[in-house]
Amino acid sequence: MSNSLHVVCPGCNAVNRLPEGRLQDDPSCGGCKQQLFEGKPLVLNSGNFQQHLVNSDIPLLVDFWAPWCGPCQSMAPAFASAAQQLEPKLRLAKVDTEAEQALAGQFSIRSIPTLILFENGRERARQAGAMTESDIVRWVQSI
Repeated sequence: MSNSLHVVCPGCNAVNRLPEGRLQDDPSCGGCKQQLFEGKPLVLNSGNFQQHLVNSDIPLLVDFWAPWCGPCQSMAPAFASAAQQLEPKLRLAKVDTEAEQALAGQFSIRSIPTLILFENGRERARQAGAMTESDIVRWVQSI
């Protein structure tokens, strides 16, 4: 018997329960029917951050960035490509620290870009500075 996982929908933020073995089967949300994994980073804000952090059994890798940050802009395509490689084992997401200053403060973001890997609602690892796609993937897999 396989274990069930809770996965938060990127569209409607509903919590879906699905067998772990179905992660690779392009599962859809039971409510809104949107794909649960799209191979691209999810945009998180103060309205949906906690839902994805606390109610999902999938580890969450968050890129804390800002639109005016050159290194953030140069890392964005690498982070998006990493999402294609790492999902559905991980959910990749982005938080705009300029628009979401309270979230940036909550996690003591002092430099950007900063990647934080959360597991079971808790910070597991943190890395500051721009990274390439292969560096992101390697870093996550080494944890």
